[in-house]
Amino acid sequence: MSRRLNMRVAFLLLGIVLAAYLAVSYFLVPELWLFHDDRRKVPLNPMVTSTEQGIPGDPINVGLVGSKEQIIRAFNAAGWDAADKVTLRSSVDIGLSVVLDRPDLDAPVSPLFYEGRKQDLAFEKPVGRSADQRNHVRFWQTATPAEGGGPLWLGSASFDRGVGLSHDTGQITHHIGPDLDAERDLVIGDLKKAGQVSSTYEIPGVGATKTGRNGGGDPYFTDGKALVGVLGPAAVGSGAGIAK
Repeated sequence: MSRRLNMRVAFLLLGIVLAAYLAVSYFLVPELWLFHDDRRKVPLNPMVTSTEQGIPGDPINVGLVGSKEQIIRAFNAAGWDAADKVTLRSSVDIGLSVVLDRPDLDAPVSPLFYEGRKQDLAFEKPVGRSADQRNHVRFWQTATPAEGGGPLWLGSASFDRGVGLSHDTGQITHHIGPDLDAERDLVIGDLKKAGQVSSTYEIPGVGATKTGRNGGGDPYFTDGKALVGVLGPAAVGSGAGIAK
């Protein structure tokens, strides 16, 4: 065989392997998972998010009381960035960030679902140069009455410790750190340091959990409570610009 023909065969085989991986990890395995572990289905606990396939995701462990504009300004003041939506371009950018160890401050976060819809807002704070490791949180606005009189946003905060393959489906994903309470406290702590939170209170969450697993199959533990921060006047009067 000529060198050119060898390269064509190699690219063809690579294409077949890639297509097979995508078909198995992104279509076949997520459907089969639903029959694999009924005990982890979301309806058993309403304070847990889910993936698009109905696989339980990260639990609700944080909340904020305030308007959308207040939340955006508060995170901007605390040094967090708004995450981009998942698109082909943003997916390529985050991949290059990890591979080339370069910054991607508004890297996308994968969609999770709560009360039937994906997150309304998402924020992140990188650890190191690239998007390989980062603190991140997703928020959903709810119709639940809240202390302080403003809208209640429930969220899920976790620490991305590195990129890898999902233990459940084999899809490319970030693996999370197991200590969800530490990440919950970091989110509210950063907002407090920035003068954005006037008070806090706790609400019941997923319940004390030592052997939880999220949508990527990553283990986690938590005391099962959600820490809610009430955004104070400082978040409204802040001169910080609105993050994109």
